[in-house]
Amino acid sequence: MADKFKEILQNIVVDARVEGAILVSPDGLAIASALPADVDEDRVAAMGAAILSLGERVTSELEKGELEQLYVKGSKGYMVFTGIKDLAVLGVLAPVDAKLGLVLMEIKRAAKKIEELLGQ
Repeated sequence: MADKFKEILQNIVVDARVEGAILVSPDGLAIASALPADVDEDRVAAMGAAILSLGERVTSELEKGELEQLYVKGSKGYMVFTGIKDLAVLGVLAPVDAKLGLVLMEIKRAAKKIEELLGQ
């Protein structure tokens, strides 16, 4: 199954022209990734789960419904975290010139495939 997840992540990287993608368990452990060699998979996994947890708390406390996505924008690019129900977190690392509409479309497509696989 890990190979299927890796293939989905690699497709995001190619189709959305992003720098990398990672699938993380709710505990913050990497399930699969397609990250650049200089990026620490374990660190990204832990940060992704932590920030999504914090985002969920914020939306709950402020009565904004369920958290769908969380964006972090820096001067050199973006990190988009998407919760896949309570099963996993999908993180995508995008360059500053990324076409966010395309990135978000590919994330949505990938999240649906991942959810189907995790539900089996």
